[in-house]
Amino acid sequence: MHPLLLPMAAHVALAAFLYVLLTVARAPKVWGIGQRADGSNPWAAVEPRISANLSNQFEWPLFFHVACLLLIQQHAAPAIATWLAWLFVAGRLAHSAVQVCTSNVRLRGLVFTLNFLATLGLWLVALSTLQA
Repeated sequence: MHPLLLPMAAHVALAAFLYVLLTVARAPKVWGIGQRADGSNPWAAVEPRISANLSNQFEWPLFFHVACLLLIQQHAAPAIATWLAWLFVAGRLAHSAVQVCTSNVRLRGLVFTLNFLATLGLWLVALSTLQA
């Protein structure tokens, strides 16, 4: 198995987890399950942040997956690519935790920088393998 498939699968697992979390957060409003005694949704404050984070999983990460697929197609597996891919996943996990659990935009931006730089690095590695 190509070493980049595991970090790619880890990101897919994160997105799946966020779908489950969003479903749970919306259950009180949609199904009436888990409402407070007064009928309110205990997840109301966090639901928009989960939704926004889930949407984020289909923006910049697209470039991560394309770079990984280029490397897989080239049968290239430099150690730096695997390291960058796992750095991306760690950054996405941290980004999700910060966005869902806090409203600290500055910290979220700093954490996003990890994902951004890891993906740019992967693209540099992918392009260098295409040149070879």
